[in-house]
Amino acid sequence: VVTDIDDARLARAAEIVTVEEAARCGVKLMYVNTASVDDANAYLRSLADGGFNDVFVFAPVRGVVETGDAILARDGCLNFFAGPTDPTFSANFNFYNVHYGATHIVGTSGGNTDDMKESIEMMTTGRINPAGMITHVGGLDSCAETTKALPTIKGAKKLVYTHISMPMTAIEDFAARAEECRGTELGELFSDLA
Repeated sequence: VVTDIDDARLARAAEIVTVEEAARCGVKLMYVNTASVDDANAYLRSLADGGFNDVFVFAPVRGVVETGDAILARDGCLNFFAGPTDPTFSANFNFYNVHYGATHIVGTSGGNTDDMKESIEMMTTGRINPAGMITHVGGLDSCAETTKALPTIKGAKKLVYTHISMPMTAIEDFAARAEECRGTELGELFSDLA
């Protein structure tokens, strides 16, 4: 179950990993906008027969952490992979459930060499396709401004080609940019990447 409160982000996630593709891999996948249900915690728990064994929190938002805690099953683990920038970030955690329900929390950041090797193996065998995470492409000359503007640029990963000069451009805008830059090296580049 993948949750968010933004339909556009959920739609993008559903494009990257479709319900049908997950089913082919033996996984029942659901996308849920928790802002559209009356009691998100109860609804989510109902989807997992009363609670989830594993909950991954990818946003350092107090309410998201607290929801993650609330939907854990007995002996469930909340994996906090959100990397807060605020050193005072905190959220309520049900310690009654820690004691009597054996729930627990772990924080993870990055991976080790074995994780990287496994990721590369999964990419080369086609089990995962990281290209779906990329929403923007630019040249090396766009890197500094893009980095400074990251909080305001929608989308996911930004890919920088070090050997070209190109403004950071959303992939969905390539066709329009190719027309706009027709007859130029940049226009050819947009056409090739589209």
